[in-house]
Amino acid sequence: MFGEWTYHLPENAMSTIRISALVCVHNEEDRLADCLQRLRFTDEIVVVLDRCTDGSAEIAARMADKVIVGAFPLEGPRRFAGLSQCSGDWILEIDADEFVSDALASEVRSTVETCFDADHFLLPVDNFVGSRLIRHGWGGSFGTTAVTRLYRAGVKSWKPHRVHPGVNLAGRAGGRLQNALVHLVDVDVSDMLQRLDRYTQARALDLIDRGEVGSLTGAAFRGVRRFWKCYVSRKGYLEGGWGVLIATMAALFAFLSVLRARLILNDAAEARPGSVEFARAPRSHGVGLA
Repeated sequence: MFGEWTYHLPENAMSTIRISALVCVHNEEDRLADCLQRLRFTDEIVVVLDRCTDGSAEIAARMADKVIVGAFPLEGPRRFAGLSQCSGDWILEIDADEFVSDALASEVRSTVETCFDADHFLLPVDNFVGSRLIRHGWGGSFGTTAVTRLYRAGVKSWKPHRVHPGVNLAGRAGGRLQNALVHLVDVDVSDMLQRLDRYTQARALDLIDRGEVGSLTGAAFRGVRRFWKCYVSRKGYLEGGWGVLIATMAALFAFLSVLRARLILNDAAEARPGSVEFARAPRSHGVGLA
């Protein structure tokens, strides 16, 4: 769908700058080999296997330089586990549903080799639902069009959240690269709805942990604002029905997260099986993975 991998470091080229590719994985056997193959231009590939029950481990063992296996309910510890094994001067952080094109690989390599006054860079993102590229309307915690995924070792850290954790960046920002990271966000509408279910469950627990559940009225207003932001401000209307759907998902994310948090707290107060402790039990789908 996205073409064959063709990038090669120019003959006789010797780089003194090392790049580590960090890939976090939860049951991605259908995509992982292609993802890792496209990272061959880096100096090492480090894979974190988080609660994998499919063939991801075999693929990682065959194609990665280092493999870490464990259970990481929170994204921060998961990323840190991988970073602790990265030996490169720079980190290129990739998820298994993302792919680096030939052009982006060349740009990443040339950027780190000529960069003397920056410590981290934004990568633009081309988001696909199935085979359709959707450029407009992403936002409201349900999608993004740029991510800080290229950075010097030691520059990036994560806050303790289950879904979309905030990040801390040290050093100097280096702007935005030109070539986009390909992100296979969802397979279809059903996949998007399942993602909404996972995200709102994880977000509800984050709200409870931080004591920031809030009111349903406030959540409804935030949902309306997010719909407007995605559909109008970020031009989701240019994507037709897909723009409506994505804006609706962003709005529902805000409202359902608060609603689910309140239901969990109500159940816990009534000492029913849907208590906070029950809700925090591990789920097979790996809540918190984006």
